[in-house]
Amino acid sequence: MGSGESLHAVETVILLLLVLVAAFAAMARRLKVPYPIVLVLAGLVISFFPRMPRVPLNPNVVFVIFLPPLLFASAWAMSWREFRRNAVMIGLLAVGLVGFTVWGVAEFSDRFITALDWKAGFLLGAVISTTDAIAATSIAKSIGLPRRIVDILEGESLLNDATGLLALEIGLAIMVRGEMPTVRSGVARLIFLVVGGLVIGLLIGVVVGWLEKFIDDGPVELVVSLVVPYAAYLAGERAHASGVLAVVACGIYMSRKSTQFFSPAVRLQVNGAWDALVFMLNGLVFVLIGLQLPYVLAGIHGRYGTGTLIFYGVVFSVVLILLRMIWVFPAVKIASFVARRWLRRQDEVELKPREVFVVGWTGMRGVLALAAAISVPEELWNGKEFEARNLIVFLAFCVIFVTLVLQGLTLPALIRALGLAGTEGMDPEEKEARRAVLKSAIRYLEEERRRSSGPVTHLYDDLVHRYRHKLAHVSVGEEENVDGLDQEAYSRLRVIAEGALQAERRTLIGLRDRGRISDDVLRTLERELDLAETQYQGIPLS
Repeated sequence: MGSGESLHAVETVILLLLVLVAAFAAMARRLKVPYPIVLVLAGLVISFFPRMPRVPLNPNVVFVIFLPPLLFASAWAMSWREFRRNAVMIGLLAVGLVGFTVWGVAEFSDRFITALDWKAGFLLGAVISTTDAIAATSIAKSIGLPRRIVDILEGESLLNDATGLLALEIGLAIMVRGEMPTVRSGVARLIFLVVGGLVIGLLIGVVVGWLEKFIDDGPVELVVSLVVPYAAYLAGERAHASGVLAVVACGIYMSRKSTQFFSPAVRLQVNGAWDALVFMLNGLVFVLIGLQLPYVLAGIHGRYGTGTLIFYGVVFSVVLILLRMIWVFPAVKIASFVARRWLRRQDEVELKPREVFVVGWTGMRGVLALAAAISVPEELWNGKEFEARNLIVFLAFCVIFVTLVLQGLTLPALIRALGLAGTEGMDPEEKEARRAVLKSAIRYLEEERRRSSGPVTHLYDDLVHRYRHKLAHVSVGEEENVDGLDQEAYSRLRVIAEGALQAERRTLIGLRDRGRISDDVLRTLERELDLAETQYQGIPLS
């Protein structure tokens, strides 16, 4: 096949995948099912269609192309305040649970799976030990899980990749290269992965944040924001630190600083473009997972009976879920004890047993586990074939299917049965923030009115009236479209109104910085202020 025909084939496959993503995501919305689940099942079914183009999963494409922007987007959306509040619990899951899972899988494989010994089981445990940031965020938010549970799951899935990477390195060294790392070298490597990744990510974030102050152009800002996660990831990997943590640290830092260096119009442009990009990449990732089943079955065909494979897949998935459940319940007690006794947080509220159960039930694996399994070499250090490799890939696929699809489908009914479904109405923090910013705008306008004289004073009165009207509706939890002044008055009110909006913005950022509201609430209200300010900017001064 010539290069031209090959290029056309690639274009056809990409176009087909994008059409599948759009069509089945729309179907998922109608069915009220999280779209990642529908896309995985769609890919699974379509993979068996005759003449369906084969799309093998290249681990390098996943790690270098898909992973950095998706991690960056997840880190950008994460609330720093909530991450700090849940830091102990997140650490116990991101570090402790990974080690417990690797050990548990190794012991189980050595005793109950004939084709795997302890070393191969250790490698299998390393492959599937980390939850997937993409899957956790996409599923958890779409089914209305309580905010604190989502924050814990997001934090865990963003940080456990460093410990998972270390476990994978150790597993490959033991099984494939015939080496046995020491505990001392493992701890030193983990410290370097974490510290090196965080430092590199923060340095890139500081430099880019400084450069952003000199840019105020939507397309340019969008290109910069796309380059940053790749730069952070590649810099971390080049330094042999954690590229994942470099992206996460950079994303969290730049998200916090974006309130200062993005103008309202640019922020709206960049956020809109990133929403579309993340949806597209997420969709492609989940479809690709489903499309891998023929490759997984082809690699293991003839080595094991169908009944044996199904038994291995079911039992192994159950064991993995039980390992997580066994860990999370004591981890919550430890986290609560540490927060109260050592961190002196007397207001610490321990997760209820039903909430802990949901945290344990929501340990979803995704494309990263499958890519890690596929990246395992086919030959050992002595040149012999690594016979257990195909079984490792198959079991990783089974775990992804069970945790992502089967557990994901049960989550909505589970959270309703446990009484954890989200409540209707405005969040108390959001209501507090709305009141605070509206009051600050009213104070600003009243002070400016006292300084003004002449025929323009009535304009202040009109704006104050509008803000008081809005404040009254927020207080009673109602919404009403309050139309303002006529078009001629708007041209004269631009400076006054923008000043009021800036007062609102300063108050909002102050509430976030003092820990009174989360980053999620800030972003919700910030978008409304951006929209209002861009409307005023479109009206010329008289």
